[in-house]
Amino acid sequence: MKILSLDLGNYKTVGCDYESETGGHQFMRSFTTPGALKKLVQAVKPDRVVIEVCSIAGWVCDLLRELGIEVQVANTSDDAWRWRKVKQKDDRRDALKAARLSAVNQLREVYIPQIEVRQWRALITYRQHLVRRRTKIKNHIRDLLLREGQILARGTKCWNQLGLAHLHSVARPLSEVSLAELWRGELQEELQQLREIQQRITVVEEKLNAIGAADARVQLLRTIPGVGPRLAEAIVALLDNPHRFRKASEVSGYIGMVPKRLDSGETERSGHITRQGSRLVRSLLVEVAWAGLRHNAWVRQTYQRLSGGKKARKKIAIVAVGRKLLVKCWAMLRDNCAWDWQPQMT
Repeated sequence: MKILSLDLGNYKTVGCDYESETGGHQFMRSFTTPGALKKLVQAVKPDRVVIEVCSIAGWVCDLLRELGIEVQVANTSDDAWRWRKVKQKDDRRDALKAARLSAVNQLREVYIPQIEVRQWRALITYRQHLVRRRTKIKNHIRDLLLREGQILARGTKCWNQLGLAHLHSVARPLSEVSLAELWRGELQEELQQLREIQQRITVVEEKLNAIGAADARVQLLRTIPGVGPRLAEAIVALLDNPHRFRKASEVSGYIGMVPKRLDSGETERSGHITRQGSRLVRSLLVEVAWAGLRHNAWVRQTYQRLSGGKKARKKIAIVAVGRKLLVKCWAMLRDNCAWDWQPQMT
């Protein structure tokens, strides 16, 4: 089998043309553009192309799929890929190592969905970036007023219509304030940024809501009490094809909500969750799990069973509930069935 391994760079790419039967190989260089990579692949005529997962892996996969060539995307965080005790490392060695691992089927691959799903994922992530920026602005406003001896109300009260009106009443344009009240001008600038970022979040959410309304899978997950549009769309976009997972443990591991196994001699115990995969989905699952204690009888009953009424197990139990909720969402998508749960009678 002829394997072409590509070490992709932002501007230039190093390729390794590898013969799996003989181990013979040769290196080549190319610009990292669709046209240049297409010429390289057509010249080598490989049976398989191997690339590392990176920000440009999506369009490279699209290009190779259009050419009808098998493509493998290597997970560089896998143990088999990591470089340990290596004194020399460069693009050629990276490309050669990827080709050799692919030849013996030792590469852990990353799933690359179609462009529509990738764009959907990117917009979901972009909304989260906007939300974090909004939170950062709010925290700065709190710190600013605290510095001037003014304490804002806790929670969301200071950000409702009445609270924002109070903030605007004490803010002043920066060009009009004296040296002793520069903080009022700073507050005005922050409030303007807060208003603009909220408008951007609204625009993005309107588009996400339209996409979710047209997707039957998102509407299916929303039949779960307490599951809103943000969690439903994130799970659907991340899992994409639920049939690529064979069992529930694979889904949990994909999101990073399974505990680490720590074995040493006769000692065997579980550690913290691996935290691999989407941090956004994990945080949404935990958030919905906390809210589900009020709105979802299944969440409440599962949490009580796992926590055993012990305060020390509250966080462990809520993460476990989030993992079980993820598995149920996966099963619903796999079987195309709505939420159906009856409380257990005791």
